[in-house]
Amino acid sequence: MKKIGILLLGAVLVGLACTSITGRGAPEPTAVPTRLPALPVQAGETNPDEPVFVSGTIPFTNRFFLNTLAEPFVLLEDQAGFVARDRDFAFSRVGQAIGPVDTTDDENTLRFSLALPSIPQGSYVDVDNDADADVGVQVFAVAYWSNTWGDPFLERRDGHGWSTAHASTVTDPEKDDEIVGGYLIIWAPDEAQAFPSGFGDDGSLFTPDDPTVAVPAGYSIVNLDTNPFTIYKEAQPELVLVEGASQVKDFSDLSYEAAFAAMFERVSREYPFTEDKNIDWEALEAAFGPRVAAANGAQDFYRAIRDFTLAIPDRHVGLTLDSQVFFEERGGSFGLVLAELSDGRVLVTDVLSDTPGARAGIRAGAEVLAWDNQPVGAAIDAVISDFGPYSTAHHERLDKLVFLTRVPPDTQIEIEYRNPGDENSTATTLRADIEYDSLFLAVPAFSRDELSLPITSEILAGHGLGYIRIDTFSDDFNLMARLWERALQALVDQEVPGVILDLRFNNGGSGGLAMDFAGYFFAEEVETEVWLYYNDLTGQFEPRDRPSSVEPGPFLYEGAVALLVGPHCISACESFAYALTQKAGTIVVGHFPTSGTLAEVGQGQYKLPEDLSLQFPTGRPETLDGQLLIEGVGVVPDIVVPVTAESVLGIRDAVLEAAVEALK
Repeated sequence: MKKIGILLLGAVLVGLACTSITGRGAPEPTAVPTRLPALPVQAGETNPDEPVFVSGTIPFTNRFFLNTLAEPFVLLEDQAGFVARDRDFAFSRVGQAIGPVDTTDDENTLRFSLALPSIPQGSYVDVDNDADADVGVQVFAVAYWSNTWGDPFLERRDGHGWSTAHASTVTDPEKDDEIVGGYLIIWAPDEAQAFPSGFGDDGSLFTPDDPTVAVPAGYSIVNLDTNPFTIYKEAQPELVLVEGASQVKDFSDLSYEAAFAAMFERVSREYPFTEDKNIDWEALEAAFGPRVAAANGAQDFYRAIRDFTLAIPDRHVGLTLDSQVFFEERGGSFGLVLAELSDGRVLVTDVLSDTPGARAGIRAGAEVLAWDNQPVGAAIDAVISDFGPYSTAHHERLDKLVFLTRVPPDTQIEIEYRNPGDENSTATTLRADIEYDSLFLAVPAFSRDELSLPITSEILAGHGLGYIRIDTFSDDFNLMARLWERALQALVDQEVPGVILDLRFNNGGSGGLAMDFAGYFFAEEVETEVWLYYNDLTGQFEPRDRPSSVEPGPFLYEGAVALLVGPHCISACESFAYALTQKAGTIVVGHFPTSGTLAEVGQGQYKLPEDLSLQFPTGRPETLDGQLLIEGVGVVPDIVVPVTAESVLGIRDAVLEAAVEALK
């Protein structure tokens, strides 16, 4: 039971979230000094409190935080971008002072250290609000970053603008990410400079109504949480980097009823697809509130929350599985993996040895005619998948096939089937064993080899076309960037005229990384979508920032592109596929559309009693003309390939063949 509990707790949510939660574990805690030794005062020094070294902690609650980051560090982040409200502000390479990040004995806290350069190389900003043109000061936050592209320093694709999470500053997403608190570090070249001492009447920093005060030469720490600001020197200050809007909403200490009420109030307000999916929140509260209040123990509570989530047709609505409930309800099976063909027939694609199906004589390729005294199609219709809910019917149908065979242990069912080559059908009774291997085989997220690379590539023999399979956007980002760039550079160098990008088993991950990958196919920036979030200040869903876009990569692949898609292409994978369709001539090929699951979930994480983790979308994607994008529909193939016996039995890859023919 331990194996199934761990796997299902994590891997099921891979399909429910924008990002996988089954990444590498944190490394062992490293012994690091929490303070430097006391520094001697040198001759001529007048202030032993001059800041020289900053350290502190990075607490985090969100399960996405550590996943995928290969080269983390803290940065003395130049805030000139925020001063100018310039989200395109690029951090100068020469000005990037970085420091190490280490684990601690607390699995939810990192520790950082950062030596301050004697003369920082940031941007000077004149923020004293007088009429004179002064040299100004350099303004910094301490922020957590990680490197994905190129050398160890940040380039534009790694990030730009200013940090809104895991930084020494506090920002407000409902006020265009304005800095509203926390700590800054400033450096003045002399004693003739001034700095704001408060937010002013408009409540915003670095605006004309800010009161100002003279600051001493060198470094100073600015506490923005006091009024007026406290500006002081401390040789080795300790700071806490604030998690920001991605912090998990933790209601785990409340009663079942109170936790559900707190979660429901927020979710029903912030959920971005209420009208699109015809969600009746009052009816849901009336149906599930009493069940939660009457829950008698952990499993009752879990079932109530699970059924609540299943009532909302959205694949991004996710809940950790209770392994005991799953065992009781779904722990039995028959060693069979099923697939449904385009003509409606249901075939057995795999029969595991020494299982009820194998012992009954069922062979791979057998057609299932009836299941538990019903026509098999009707039996599939009635199934409720524990991996739900779903954004699209075609995605749900695939998982219904998986859960048709999953029953309580020792359950008996009647099955009618016809083995390959037989003229007559056979009816038999199967009794379910405790068996999970058929589940792992049926679900791509479970069956992926943990030692396989996230990106593989080759030149298709006999066709002269490139083939790149991208299985996730949620692995080691630095590794993925190198593999991707290496594959595409080889295509360019060898003048390969077309490439097939296989996205059929890509469970999503980082939308930013996906857009960076797409940039290698575009010579100019292309705006793709707008993201809207609920704003408590206005009571409306409003765009944040400007439209998302694909920006050109460092080199261009100009050949033809075919995308292989299916329902296991989820979230960030769909965003990538959609972006590539904006390139003229891109062909989309598949048995089915993608999952139809696109939203932002990083800010919709909840912790409930009984150690339940719950997520709801908060960000809504729209096209540039205001239409809902992808959610509930998916990226639809230009070439729809029928599902045949040969394709489900692995005799031929009909989707790949169709893409090759289309490019030729």
